[in-house]
Amino acid sequence: MTAPAVRAERLFRFFHSGDEEVLALRGVSVAVAAGEWLAVTGPSGSGKSTLLACLAGLDEPDGGSVWIAGRRITRRPDTARAVLRARHIGILFQSGNLLEHLTVAQNIRFARRLARQPRDTGSLQERLSAVGLEDRGGALPGELSGGQIARAGLAVAMANDPAVLIADEPTGELDELTERAILGLLAARAADGTAVLVASHSPAVTRAADRVIELRDGRIVGGGER
Repeated sequence: MTAPAVRAERLFRFFHSGDEEVLALRGVSVAVAAGEWLAVTGPSGSGKSTLLACLAGLDEPDGGSVWIAGRRITRRPDTARAVLRARHIGILFQSGNLLEHLTVAQNIRFARRLARQPRDTGSLQERLSAVGLEDRGGALPGELSGGQIARAGLAVAMANDPAVLIADEPTGELDELTERAILGLLAARAADGTAVLVASHSPAVTRAADRVIELRDGRIVGGGER
């Protein structure tokens, strides 16, 4: 049986606020196969962003383990986690996905260098065309519309050809038309074999996903096939 692209076992994460301890994750286990799209839902404060940060190696859980492309990313030094993240994980945030002083093309090239991907001008043009930005590679982020920024952010997140794409509220500030475009691009990535995890409040995201899990108070309280 093929190993999941990403797997987490019994993740726990807690934070301290004054004298209080906040349990953000309480034994969460999840696995996503290559080519599968999983949506993570739940109210604000339910643990969605914390879960994604642990899966992406941006945060270290207090208990449990995470494997990405068959490699354990937890309990490793920050530098080792950064290397695994650069090579195997694409991350798409609601905003802040682009370096403002670099053009779209330069942002993509920079992400590929971090992943130690070879420079390939033809491949770069294909990446721009895939998100409908074939004529905007030389534009700075400040010269792009909101929809173009969202698509450029996705191109950067996919620049390292990741096994796993993790997106935290990627359509939260987009209009309905742009949201549909981004969801279409995410579906295309899943069809190409990328494991896609999206945390979102949007009903459109849950309708598009192959599977949905719901978090509440740091626990999975619901999930299953669409």
